[in-house]
Order: sequence, then C-alpha cells, then structure tokens
Amino acid sequence: GDERSQRYEEGEEVKVWVNKVGPFENPQETYGYYTLPFCKLNPDKMETRWSGLGEALEGNSLVKSDYAVQFRKSLGRTKVCSKKLDQAAVDAFSAAVSDNYWYNMVLDELPMWAMVGEKPASNSSSSKDQLVYTHKHFSIAYHGDRVIEVNITSEESRKLILGSSLEFSYRVDWVPTTKHFAQRFTRYLDQDFFEHQIHWFSIFNSFMMVIFLVGLVALILLRTLKNDYQRYARALDDEDPVGADPGDETGWKQVQGDVFRFPQYYPFFCALIGTGVQLIVMVYFTTLLSILGTLYVGRGAVSSTAVIVFALSSFVSGYTSGSHYVQSKGNAWIKTMLLAAVGFSGFSVAIVLSLNAVAIAYSSLAAIPFGTMVVVLLIWAFISCPLTLCGTIVGRNLTKPYSAPCRVTQIPRQIPDKRWFMSAWIVVPLGGLLPFGSIFIEMYFIFTSFWNYKFYYVYGFILLVFTILIIVTICVSIVITYFNLNAEDWRWPWTAFMSGASTSIYVLVYSVYYFFTKTKMHGLLQTCFYFGNITIVCAGLAIVCGSVGYLGARSFVRRIYSNVKTD
Repeated sequence: GDERSQRYEEGEEVKVWVNKVGPFENPQETYGYYTLPFCKLNPDKMETRWSGLGEALEGNSLVKSDYAVQFRKSLGRTKVCSKKLDQAAVDAFSAAVSDNYWYNMVLDELPMWAMVGEKPASNSSSSKDQLVYTHKHFSIAYHGDRVIEVNITSEESRKLILGSSLEFSYRVDWVPTTKHFAQRFTRYLDQDFFEHQIHWFSIFNSFMMVIFLVGLVALILLRTLKNDYQRYARALDDEDPVGADPGDETGWKQVQGDVFRFPQYYPFFCALIGTGVQLIVMVYFTTLLSILGTLYVGRGAVSSTAVIVFALSSFVSGYTSGSHYVQSKGNAWIKTMLLAAVGFSGFSVAIVLSLNAVAIAYSSLAAIPFGTMVVVLLIWAFISCPLTLCGTIVGRNLTKPYSAPCRVTQIPRQIPDKRWFMSAWIVVPLGGLLPFGSIFIEMYFIFTSFWNYKFYYVYGFILLVFTILIIVTICVSIVITYFNLNAEDWRWPWTAFMSGASTSIYVLVYSVYYFFTKTKMHGLLQTCFYFGNITIVCAGLAIVCGSVGYLGARSFVRRIYSNVKTD
C-alpha cells in the first residue's frame, strides 16, 4: 500500500506532512511551517510534495516532517530534537504565540490543526512569559488497512528563556474504529451550523420572493399590457370614443421606433454579456461537479475545477458576445472578442498580481508561486483564448440576421423629463435590493466558511440560491424596464444591466460590515486579501446579474413590441 491507494500494511510508513502556520484571526496570512524554529529534517532528507493547481492557489505547501509514523504501530514518547533558544528563536516563537498562531499538518490527506503555544494567564507581553507547546500527541483511528481519523493535541507548554533548550517530542496512538472510509471526512463538516433552521428558512423566504415577483411580472404581462394593447388598438382603428390620436398617447408604445436601437459602447456591452453567461455556466458546472464528486474533500479541488471550467466555458463567452455584436452589422467584432477574452480575466489577474506583491513582501504562502502563474497563463493562452475566438466565429456565422419587431427611426426620439423617482440614480440601486435580499443569508454562511476555517459542503444550497438570484434579477429587470419604457425612455439596455449589476454594491457594503463586526482580521496583508478577493467576487456578480437582467428584459421587450400594430 501507499499514500496514493490510501491502503497500508501493518508497520508501513505513513507520512506526516507539515503545511503552514499563521495567526488565527487572519486566515489568508499564512507562512511556511519551518518559518518558526521547529525541528527540521536534514536538507538531504527533505521531501516536498508538488502541489496541484488548486493547492497552490490556496496557499498550501506540503513538506515531509520528521515524525516517524508506522501503520498500526503505537509509539511512546519519542524525542525529535533539542532546540537551543537564541534571540531569533525566542522572538519568532514569542511573536507567534502573541498572535495566536496555529499550524496545519496532513496525514493520509486528512488535515490536522493545533496551536503553537498559549499566552500566560496574566496577559504579559514579555517573551519569557510566553508558553510554547513542545509535545505532539497523534491519535489515529483505523479500520482494516485504512486511516479513518487523525487528531493532534499540543501538550507540555514551556517558557521561552534565552539560552535554554526546548526538547520537542511526540507520541502516536493507534485505535480501531467501526467507521468506514467513506465516512472519514464527515467529522470536518459543521452540520449544526450549515443545516441550521435559519438556513432552511432563508431558502424558503427566497422561494416566496420568487413566487411574488413572478406573479408581479405575470400581472404586468397578462393584465396591464392587455389593457395597453386594447387602448392602442382602439386608437389606431379610430374606435376611441374620445377620438384621440395615438400620437397624443403616452406610454411604452410611443418609443417603438427607438426601443431597438443598439446601446452605446456596444462592443464592450456585448463582451460583458458574453462574460456574464460564461460565469453562469462556470458556477453551475462547478457546483454540480462539487455535489457529484464531493470536491470539498480535496485541498484546492474546487479552485482547480473552477479555473478549468472557466477556461473551457470561454467558447460560450465568445459565442454569446459574437452573436450579439453581429446583429449591429458593425466591424468591431475583433475588439468585442478581445474584450470578452481579456476583460474580466485581465481585471482579476491585475488584482491577484497586486495581492501577490503584498504577499511576497511578507514572505507569505499566500503568494502564488511563479510556476503556478505560468500554468494559469498557459491555460488562458492555449485554452481560453482559442475557445473565445472559435466561439466568436461560430456566433457570427450561425446567428440569423437581426430583425427588429418594429422599424427603427433614423432620428432618435427626444426623451421627456421624468419624475424624480424614475431617474437612473433611484431606479438602478433599487433594482439590486431584492436580488440581494434573496442571497444575503446564504452569503453569511459562505463568508463564514471561507474566513472562519469551515468546510463549505452544502453546494445544493448554492445551486438553489443562485437559481433564485437569477430568477429574481430577471423579474426585477423586467419590471424596471416596463416602467422605464412607460416613461418614454428607450435607453433600457444599460438600465436593465446596471439595475441587475447593482446587487454587487449591496454585497460590497455587506462585506465591509462583515469585516468590521464579524471578524477580528487585522494587518495590511489580510486586509488587502480580504477586500481584493471581495472586489473580484463583486465584479463577477455584477456582470452575472447585469447579464441576466439584460437578457430577461430583452426577451420581454421583443415580446411586447412584436404584438404592437404599427402605423
């Protein structure tokens, strides 16, 4: 047996890997295990395990430790080494204990965490009063030829006295268990937290919101629009008892000659729509694969899957942006393709490189290794970009010629003054309020799992909440578009997009609230990583919600104007 098969014979070596250390309050501020003066193997015996793409992106670096563990062979107290404390060692351990440092180790793909030391009861800041744990107790449960559970306990605290020696030791106990291999990761899942009643209530609340909004849209389509159609038809057929001219009417029909104009900055707009559809495909496929393959079990598996799926779904981005832009009969399709290929990816890379510079300055494991950056660049250059090009070409050639339900006039219609509450500064922020309301409770669970050392495993909830978010955003955008057209403002595409995208503003505000009230994060490195990652998430969410908002409003607009009798 070996680590790959995760089956062992009695007496066979089970490797213990050390990973990282860091302050408990700052999840992203991590450093290599041996940045602290622990016992270390001789350089010629050092063994580093290559990290996969996701592991490297999440700041993992596994190095073989000097703890000899053999399968089903318990070991009494065993000395590892004696460490004489010079000033550098005292300062390093003292700073680690003061900042509540933890360390992470891995045995047979099962993680273990423990604290480096403990502060004295008197809360003294003196280094000689800080206590460091010098003994590690490994308790390992097995079933047959497999490792099922691992526990580590830090024991025997010692004071940090300059010139003294610390003797590091460990002990290994093997205990049988009736648990099966398939159940071994269950103990890491906080079911009481993620499957709490509030979580289920939030899903029910969001579902009721969907029913309400769908009913509202149905009311507009079946009742209000029906009355509008009848009124306009009577006016056109000279059956109106008042004898009013349809030109004297007000409402959405009056902008039929302008409503199908292409919006400003159309190449950029098409690229945003393509990227939004790509991100939707990525979220759905990554979530489904996480549900089917329990990806949360593997370190970095979800991150690796997301990167690969994003690259492969570039074809969707190219196809969507290309098929939309070709309808304008413009010549800037190459510009549209480049914006779709580079826009969001370039924005994300710029932020990641900035965060990387900060992490390198701190010598943190949060810095993405150069080799990993090269791999990501190659994936983008040889998978993402070619697929975007292919998608754009296919979209341009397969899309049917654009035919608007109503003829577009040559001269744009003047937009009348609107009431203050119909201005874009009011309508757009209001458009993101209900979509945010449908997801904000789920956001708490996601934020807590990401920033508070919990394994997020309820991906079915994400799938459901994300679907609800899309439905709510579409409904809200349709309602806003209808009232906007009733105000005879035909510039609905950007309004529909921005009203959906404004959901990310509320997410950003909530993230600031969460940072200051729900966490104890501090320091430049952790603050930069928190808000840098949030910025990428909010940008992606804005593009997703804006895209579905526009696409829903577009279908609505084409639907209502296709039934209008033209003069």
